[in-house]
Parts: sequence; structure tokens; C-alpha cells
Amino acid sequence: MKTLATISIVLLLISCTETETLSPAETAKVVAESFYHGDMHTLKKYTTAEGYTNLASIQELLQEDKNSPSDFKVIDEAVVGEIVWIKYTTTYDAKPSIFKLIKENNVWKVTHNGPRDKGPF
Repeated sequence: MKTLATISIVLLLISCTETETLSPAETAKVVAESFYHGDMHTLKKYTTAEGYTNLASIQELLQEDKNSPSDFKVIDEAVVGEIVWIKYTTTYDAKPSIFKLIKENNVWKVTHNGPRDKGPF
């Protein structure tokens, strides 16, 4: 009986520590907020290596107060093959921005949106 209880507790703990899979829109919100609030750990977790390098290089120039609300709103979302494009607004930008997301290790991540990328917006 003790073994059964121990196994149940271990399985419960393991299931609670699994990474939550966020939708592309939720991932975009996490990345936008972590970018503007200077949360480099979270930014790295939800971006590809190329996306992280790109965002981190300009992040210090655009930091906002960590307590300021982002008012993140998805304006449009489009799926093109295995890529998801999110057009969004925040209180930090005067005009809408766009994130390009791909799935990496079964997790949606923001990647670099190069000048040659032809998004749907």
C-alpha cells in the first residue's frame, strides 16, 4: 500500500511539472511581455535561437516598466503551412507588430521574421 501511495505521489508531481503547451497567440503574448519587461529567461524559452538573438539585440533599447500593463491584443492570426503569423498590438507600440512562430520540440516559438519573409499581412 505504501508503494502505491508513493508511486501516486511521484506521478502527481511529474504531471504538475510538465511544460504547459501554449497556443501561438499565448506564446506571442508571453514573448512580447517578456521582451518589453526585460525577462530574458522567458524570452529565451519561447523564441528560437535566431529569434532570441534578434530580439535580445534590440531589447535594451525598448524596455518598459515591469509593472506596466501590455494590453496585448491579437489583431489577426494566419496559418501558412507550418508557420503561424500573429499580428498584434500593445500599449508599447504606436503601430501593430507581427510575430512569426514555428513549432520547435513541440512548443510554439517566435522566430526571426526576415525582410524576405512574405507573411500574409
